[in-house]
Amino acid sequence: MKIIIAVFCLALFPLAVVAQETPASDVGALAEEEAAIVARVDENFDASLTMLEEIVNMNSGTMNHEGVREVGHALTEPFEALGFTVDWLDQDGVNRAGHFKAVKKGDTGARLLLIGHLDTVFAKDGDFLEWRRDGDIATGPGVVDMKGGDIVLLYALKALDDLDLLGDAAITVIMTGDEEMSGKPIDISRKALIKAAKRADVALNFEGGGDGEVVTSRRGSSGWTLTTTGVRAHSSGIFSEDVGAGAIFEMARILDEIYEALAEEEYLTFNPGVIVGGTDVQYDKDATRGAAFGKTNVVAQKAVVDGGLRFISEEQKESAREKMREIVADHRPKTGAEITFEDSYPAMTPTDGNEALLAIVSDVSEALGQGPLTGNDPSKRGAADISFAAPYVAASMDGLGPSGGRGHTPEEWLDIPSVKAATARAALLIYRLTREDAPRFQ
Repeated sequence: MKIIIAVFCLALFPLAVVAQETPASDVGALAEEEAAIVARVDENFDASLTMLEEIVNMNSGTMNHEGVREVGHALTEPFEALGFTVDWLDQDGVNRAGHFKAVKKGDTGARLLLIGHLDTVFAKDGDFLEWRRDGDIATGPGVVDMKGGDIVLLYALKALDDLDLLGDAAITVIMTGDEEMSGKPIDISRKALIKAAKRADVALNFEGGGDGEVVTSRRGSSGWTLTTTGVRAHSSGIFSEDVGAGAIFEMARILDEIYEALAEEEYLTFNPGVIVGGTDVQYDKDATRGAAFGKTNVVAQKAVVDGGLRFISEEQKESAREKMREIVADHRPKTGAEITFEDSYPAMTPTDGNEALLAIVSDVSEALGQGPLTGNDPSKRGAADISFAAPYVAASMDGLGPSGGRGHTPEEWLDIPSVKAATARAALLIYRLTREDAPRFQ
């Protein structure tokens, strides 16, 4: 059956999604071909762990460009063996190592974009640098965030290829080299990911999962910087007609009014993270570090605050920004204020397409005996690379990787059996989405 796909622009989403019954099996049971896929995942499991250990032991902290490239090179031959054409996308222009891209051309089923990342938060000269295993628990840098997910992605595809079930599927894999600290500007560092998303119908990200939940929505993030000014004068004149309120009182007014206006809005959060103010102020935005000099008997001449905004949709973001601008413009006497905004991650907004995809992956999970899956509370998930793809595809999902915890810390750990479970789930999901009679997203 031909897949019918609507064309979407940024911030537009599918009007309707038709999720057909999966022909291969009913919920709670596996057809013969699907059972063979699961058996192949089991056969490949030890090899998948060996490769996971290998790439975990390659330090790939974001700014260790050589290490990030090493992980990408380690994945090249395995993907080429599956019939993918592999490219390395240099990102020297944004001071990052680059991205791994693998493409398999085809025209059967939904066009898939599979997303991972190669980098970790752990520097090359740190003390958390290698894989360790204790029974069913493994620790190591990026073991769950997200080299474990990368291995799930690879070995799900391998199980299908081993059984000649990839067929004419259209699949693009993007593993970014700077997810943990994205290169700027974003429109350059995420150009390849967005371009791939525009050619896909479904985007799947393999960040860590677990607890019967997958990610169907994420909030976006945006930065903002507020600068206020006042008349420098002896403090005995503050509030007078000639001196006014000063920069710090103006800053306090603005922050308080924004709090009152926005604090109760669902899924919206507003955080002033750092503030400096006084007579003489220096602030380094890139380092989020500043210094100030002032005296208690001098009215503050300048104040700077740097903060973040998180939101569930572009509409919510723009509405919040407009309200902030209105508040900033209503100055106290003899003061001035200016606010600027910087985009970072867009929102992965809840959509009908995501809900239909959730039903499919939940059916897969039940058929595997792993139980049903639910969507997440977006307020409890940060931004991720899937957010750049989500506005352009009919359906998207994250949290398809293995289970673990303590990410971004020296106690990061992985539940080893969950690698097999997540790989089987991913393999069956990809299989069902790339059949001739795959579910339609319209």
